Amino acid sequence: MEKLVEVNILGHDYTVKTDADTEYIQKIASYVDKKMGEIVRNTKTVSSLNVAVLAALNIADDFFKEMQKREELVAEVEHRSEEIVKTIDSQLR
Repeated sequence: MEKLVEVNILGHDYTVKTDADTEYIQKIASYVDKKMGEIVRNTKTVSSLNVAVLAALNIADDFFKEMQKREELVAEVEHRSEEIVKTIDSQLR
């Protein structure tokens, strides 16, 4: 069931319509607020659009790094699984 969740990002209130858990949405909003706050503190830009775009790039970078880690872990698990199967097969022969 969809509900409205209030979040605050960089001092602005937003209402999010969502099926997700309120705590989850608050956690996401907190992450976005943190990333945007870092941009504000580390750059001289005052444009909300520039801050949002730079934060989006940083968040996308985090996402792609995590996807790469996941792909590497999946490949490692697949490799180890194949090695285990080979070992079991050789012991059964």
